[in-house]
Amino acid sequence: MLRLLIPALLPALALAQPDLDIGSKRFTESYILAEILVRTANRTGEVRASHRPGLGNTAIVFAALKSGSIQAYPEYTGTIALELLGMKRVPGLAELNRRLARHGLTAGVPLGFGNSYALAMLEQRAQALGIRRVSDLQRHPALKLALSQEFLNRQDGWKALRRAYRLPFDDVRGLDHGLAYEALRRGRIDVIDVYSTDAKIARYRLRVLQDDQRFFPEYDAVILHRMELPARFPRTWRAFEDLAGRISPERMIALNAAVELSGATFGQVAENYLAGRPAAGDPVRPFLATLFGEDLWRLSVQHLALVLLSLAMGIAVGVPLGIWAHRQPVAGAWILGACGVLQTVPSIALLAFLIAALDRIGTLPAIAALFLYSLLPIVRNTQAGLAGVPDSLRDSATALGLEPGARLRLVELPLAARTILAGIKTASVINVGTATIAAFIGAGGFGERIVAGLAVNDHGLLLAGAVPAAALALFVQWGFEGLDRIVISPGLGRGRGRG
Repeated sequence: MLRLLIPALLPALALAQPDLDIGSKRFTESYILAEILVRTANRTGEVRASHRPGLGNTAIVFAALKSGSIQAYPEYTGTIALELLGMKRVPGLAELNRRLARHGLTAGVPLGFGNSYALAMLEQRAQALGIRRVSDLQRHPALKLALSQEFLNRQDGWKALRRAYRLPFDDVRGLDHGLAYEALRRGRIDVIDVYSTDAKIARYRLRVLQDDQRFFPEYDAVILHRMELPARFPRTWRAFEDLAGRISPERMIALNAAVELSGATFGQVAENYLAGRPAAGDPVRPFLATLFGEDLWRLSVQHLALVLLSLAMGIAVGVPLGIWAHRQPVAGAWILGACGVLQTVPSIALLAFLIAALDRIGTLPAIAALFLYSLLPIVRNTQAGLAGVPDSLRDSATALGLEPGARLRLVELPLAARTILAGIKTASVINVGTATIAAFIGAGGFGERIVAGLAVNDHGLLLAGAVPAAALALFVQWGFEGLDRIVISPGLGRGRGRG
């Protein structure tokens, strides 16, 4: 009897397990290590671990950890000391943890390898110019550099490196790490920043320039986690500790290569590693297999939730604001101006502001950003629709004894409905496209594939995220056009024309 009950109780037991969210940054190695941690945790049966992938740059993922949006993520000692804590050197773990304690965090479980920053060139190009060391770049001010945005802005990144080596380059382009290798191979740029465990260094025959002034510190891979994690999940933590020292630099390069060069997924590579199987990837999947992969339903639900919730909020706030803007022209100028300014704020900047304001990442700041972007078309079309109602019809309604509220509800809004609905349709289509950016802060949706595709320069994965987003935008537009024909009486439109 007990043997029959256990399988029936498994779903309930799974729901009873506490959640453990593991984050990652937006590059291959971080994805792989996070997947290893997630699978290691789930094997203990103590938690229901999930991966919050590609959380933008170091500042975003660190903020997520401090706020409790995630409980752990793979990080590097040099980044913790220099970038996150503002230290001048990289001390041992004991000193790092004393500094991290004020944030309620701890670093532990050295995974066995380091991954330092470096500058690299094509071997053939570097040999022709006689460049072997970073200091050799001083003699070649005409070289074109393209560096990742994070490296350009880190405390231990480009600005400090340029000062240390007195490099002559003023015009340095920002380029996503996953795309830089291809640009270098095609000769569009000469120098990029790399990670020492990048698999593409050997594939593209790059020369990693010697750091002859020892500028870059040690970047040993560790688990950065919330302080309460070991006590809260002891079995999971012991499983994490068993990973200590098990990943050599050569093994990490092989794991990265399985994703970037052999077409394996992050999850496949992590599963093969934990099972002791070789890191070689599976053959590259056809595009349709990637498009209709097992994550399509989950991403579709997440994307729709972001769009529908933000749109509902936009309608609830935008239509009253539009009515106010019509009734009070002076206030209307300020309302439309404020909504217009919100529309011009870059999405990444708005998300960063909302993360700081709400002190969390994920769905809430994403919905808030989409809500703010939806206001302008809804407010503007509501105001314009009401302004287009003929005065003769308003006068007729007043003559019939209708109060202003009843006149608005029974006459003005029905006549303006087509214009208002057009604004809602515009807002919804904008939100479908903008929602892909939400993946940068762990809100999921189709942007999750786009972010991962950028990380590994996988055009198929990029399209597998872009195509369903575009299809959803078309579906939403067609849906609103159908709603227009069903809900809005054709006589209303003709009536307005005779006014």
